[in-house]
Amino acid sequence: MDSSSSSSSSRDKKSKDNDRHEAKEANSTAQNFVDFTEAEEDLVSRMHRLVGNRWELIAGRIPGRTAEEVEMFWSKKHQEK
Repeated sequence: MDSSSSSSSSRDKKSKDNDRHEAKEANSTAQNFVDFTEAEEDLVSRMHRLVGNRWELIAGRIPGRTAEEVEMFWSKKHQEK
């Protein structure tokens, strides 16, 4: 294999890796916009009054939720309109 085809092959691999990385980022961002149930919303509100912006602590009380999801939910719900 000559150096030009090696470079081309390397670029193609990097391009595919970048595409996969971008898709993964988009998927993880989309997951952050999951709807919360009314019970989860209530718990987030009550916990936030008690502990403030301690998202890890709040998320620990809601099975299956991450700190990022809770923070994103809170930010989206309380953004300036």
